[in-house]
Amino acid sequence: MSLEGVRVLLVEDEAIIAMTAEDMLEELGCITAATAANLDEAMACAERGGFDLALLDINLNGQQSLPVAARLREAGTPFVFTTGYGAAGSTADFADAPLVTKPYQLADLQAAIRQALGR
Repeated sequence: MSLEGVRVLLVEDEAIIAMTAEDMLEELGCITAATAANLDEAMACAERGGFDLALLDINLNGQQSLPVAARLREAGTPFVFTTGYGAAGSTADFADAPLVTKPYQLADLQAAIRQALGR
């Protein structure tokens, strides 16, 4: 069950975390198809598409990425939430979405991506 070639939209407002996530995605065989650092960029990417899965930081400089999650769910695109707040950072509306806490662990990221993709 390889993740080779899975195209990922990475939504993360902290540059160092985004770079770490990109390295981990590459190690898993994924391709970072697009990145977004704020809600507006993330919504634009969600509208454009061109990726198989999104990693969504829940808190983007004080704004929640929930509108992006809603748009992705509408389009049938799987996503994984990421947060530095633990499970408490999640929301009831998306309780079924996989959640990875920061700092990322490679095995946790891989498991969450597989869960989101149904692999």
